[in-house]
Amino acid sequence: MATNTATERLARLLNLVPYLLARPGIEIVEAAADLGVTERQLREDLELLWVCGLPGYGPGDLIDMAFDGDTVSVMYDAGIDRPLRLTPDEALALVVALRMLAETSGGVRDAIDRALAKIETAAGDLGDAPVAVRMTTGGPDERLATIRQLVERHRALRITYYTAARDETTERVIDPMRVLVVDGRAYLEAWCRHAEAVRLFRLDRIDDFTELDEPAVLPHQARPADVSDGVFRSSPEQTLVTLRVGRWARWITEYYPCETVSEGEADEWLVSMRVSDLSWARRLVLGLGADAEVVAPCALADAVRDEAVAALAAYGVDS
Repeated sequence: MATNTATERLARLLNLVPYLLARPGIEIVEAAADLGVTERQLREDLELLWVCGLPGYGPGDLIDMAFDGDTVSVMYDAGIDRPLRLTPDEALALVVALRMLAETSGGVRDAIDRALAKIETAAGDLGDAPVAVRMTTGGPDERLATIRQLVERHRALRITYYTAARDETTERVIDPMRVLVVDGRAYLEAWCRHAEAVRLFRLDRIDDFTELDEPAVLPHQARPADVSDGVFRSSPEQTLVTLRVGRWARWITEYYPCETVSEGEADEWLVSMRVSDLSWARRLVLGLGADAEVVAPCALADAVRDEAVAALAAYGVDS
């Protein structure tokens, strides 16, 4: 009989929905025998599935089942319509990620090794691919300690930094102020000589840094940022973006700060948020695909349309 560890139960739940979809009206006792669990365990799994689903978590979002006596049928699958199967690229990506994590894991190494062994077995020949992973710049804790030491020495730094909002990497000279951790992420707060303003640099986005042979010089207007409510703080000066999103894109209301969220027609939501960079908003909308539509501003709608037309043209498809 199957054990009930969290990992094994999750795997069983992911396969349970497609199993039931292929056997509408199956008796619970028969399904339990097929799945190698007790009838009681299967009923507990079904009760758990009943409160699982898509963001929104209301009627029409959660997995729905119908019970008729001792039989069960899935009425709404919330997108889990087939057993999980990894493509070769996905399997190899997991193997690489787990091998990297094993290099820096510390106390959870045993769990990682077990997961890695299972993925490598499922991946077949891909699991033996000659992928060597070594951390050349130290782990997050080591980098954080190094940055703290540099701040304490009050020296200017030259950094290579990836800016996610503009999807670009730049080199700049900064005067460090302090290191802080907000919502589980470490930041270096510094005066940026290029922007001529105080900036927060995420440590995991600093690709390289060099200590310069000159002291850090902070102008009188350099003031620490108030991060009591988080790193991002919207302001009326930022552009207000309004999107019409479907069920599959509602997750953005939980991941990003939104000013307003209201239910529209045909199971759609109207979502408004402040953004500091329309290029970032353009990439967000393009990533949401057909499940998002720009309501305002027109500049963002034009940028999304132009990017989509260019992408289609690259594939020889007329828009």
